[in-house]
Amino acid sequence: MSTTDADQGTQPPVTTCYRHTGRESHVRCTRCDRYICPDCMREASVGHQCPECVREGNRGVREARTAFGGRIATSAVPTVTYALIALNVAMYVAEVLRPGIVVRLDGLGQGLLGPDGNGYVFHGGAVPPGYRAIGVAHGEWYRLLTSSVLHSGPTEGHFGITHILFNMAALWNIGRVVESQLGRARYLGLYLLAALGGGVAEYVLAPYTPALGASGAVFGLAAAYYILSRRLHYDPLGGNQLIVTLLVWLVISAAVTSWQGHLGGLLTGGALGLALAYAPARRRTLVQAAGAVAVLAVLVVLVLVKTSQLTGAA
Repeated sequence: MSTTDADQGTQPPVTTCYRHTGRESHVRCTRCDRYICPDCMREASVGHQCPECVREGNRGVREARTAFGGRIATSAVPTVTYALIALNVAMYVAEVLRPGIVVRLDGLGQGLLGPDGNGYVFHGGAVPPGYRAIGVAHGEWYRLLTSSVLHSGPTEGHFGITHILFNMAALWNIGRVVESQLGRARYLGLYLLAALGGGVAEYVLAPYTPALGASGAVFGLAAAYYILSRRLHYDPLGGNQLIVTLLVWLVISAAVTSWQGHLGGLLTGGALGLALAYAPARRRTLVQAAGAVAVLAVLVVLVLVKTSQLTGAA
């Protein structure tokens, strides 16, 4: 046997990556000791690890959460706030181009839709020929929420552009802070419930007024923000000044727009804010969800009672 043959017989086998068997590798994962190629190497505190060991290790790492249980976004961009502002602006453009949208989506509790496509006040009784009874009392519950994305209607007049600018500025200033505190899911739930609370208050207190606007949701966010900041003992926006501003806004709205929706959003946001802020850490998500369900249940009962009164009177 030649020397060359002897050398070939004692040469160690070629080692390859366990995930890419066609690639030669001489580096082992520091956890599982399997060979890995450069594409599979993941930097570790000591040496390199394979993708499977990295995933397994991450399972034991607790996900970062805010003080109120929300997920900490990987980006500082307030995605939900941006989306809500974009939705309101898009709806405003649609209202301007097609005003008839407002008649079908505003927060009217009870009214008539005429053959000309316009809305009319309706206090019950027989429906005139060619007309149709509309509003929350007649099954159009969606108005309780859709009214919160409208800002231009017959009751707004030339205040429409001012209305949406004021609301969107407030949503930007307050919303992005609350979103960072609660996380996206809890923040969106708070916004929607506050908007619904504003719509319900309009329905209960002023069922014949076709109210609209995101002010109820904004008031709800402001109330929740005040509670959350008190819980953290940290107040970047100036809580006392914020409350004074809200009270002044509430008084002015009684003369310019509508105070019922503002009050409803304020109370709803405050109630849910308490559940979000003071839920115990051990069962935080469960308690917060229960608080949201309880607030929603109260709103539903109020709508049912008011509907019974309106349709019974008819």
